[in-house]
Amino acid sequence: MKKIRQIKKAIIPVAGLGTRMLPATKAIPKELLPILDKPLIQYVVEEAISAGIKEIILVTRSGKEAIENHFDVNFELEYLLERKGKKKILKSIKNVIPKDIKISSVKQDRALGLGHAILCASHLIDKGEPFAILLPDEFVLNNDSKNDFLRMINCFKKEGKGQILVEKIKNNETSKYGIVNLDNKKFGKKENLKITGFVEKPLAKSAPSNYRIIGRYILPHEVFNYINKTSSGKDGEIQLTDALNHIVEEQTNLEAFLSKSDIYDCGTKKGFIGANIALALSDKEILKYIKEILRR
Repeated sequence: MKKIRQIKKAIIPVAGLGTRMLPATKAIPKELLPILDKPLIQYVVEEAISAGIKEIILVTRSGKEAIENHFDVNFELEYLLERKGKKKILKSIKNVIPKDIKISSVKQDRALGLGHAILCASHLIDKGEPFAILLPDEFVLNNDSKNDFLRMINCFKKEGKGQILVEKIKNNETSKYGIVNLDNKKFGKKENLKITGFVEKPLAKSAPSNYRIIGRYILPHEVFNYINKTSSGKDGEIQLTDALNHIVEEQTNLEAFLSKSDIYDCGTKKGFIGANIALALSDKEILKYIKEILRR
């Protein structure tokens, strides 16, 4: 039987506490913090849809209903805007999700790690069906018309191997991220390289490379089996990287896919401000205002 290589479903975990962005995230989900004029989660969902995803699965928790509400219809608000003739604003909030896109949510009752969050959505992924994961903390600003995520999907369709987006970072930054082992191989004309292991937040002297994982994954359905077999760590959490390590130990079907985009970690104040500035610079009116501020 021919293996399925169509990627139609994406899991987006949004159950995190947002502790790195407190106190801003005490009452507001970090995924709803605005990047210029739209919440972060909307950019991530639009990124998935533009790459051909037809079903979005949010892994959420109690207290984050505002995220689901953002993608729902607000009849009262739409009626008031239409009545006042504010068509431009109305257009920006109406049909945030295209009609042919399905969006659903499942609850992660306890904060037991990314691996556990992904497992919570396993019943919505058909047997044998590959799927995508997008982490909303990561804001991916594409530098060309074909985004990284779409390129990853196309590569998976062609080769049938799981794809994990990575970017090159400074050696002294490896202790902040999940790092891939590429056996000292370098990216050339080819956009992807075989992964032989994953290390979570290693010191520079022990890091197998200086390529860090960005929150974009195309994974085979078998990953759920490996997550099920993965033991929780000392913090009680089940890590996705531990399950991925089991995959590369037994198989050779995971590859690092090199990003061509500018990446901003919006789970941090620095990355959040950087993403806002990057988008603001592309708006002529706001750019002019920024220059005025800097001249003061």
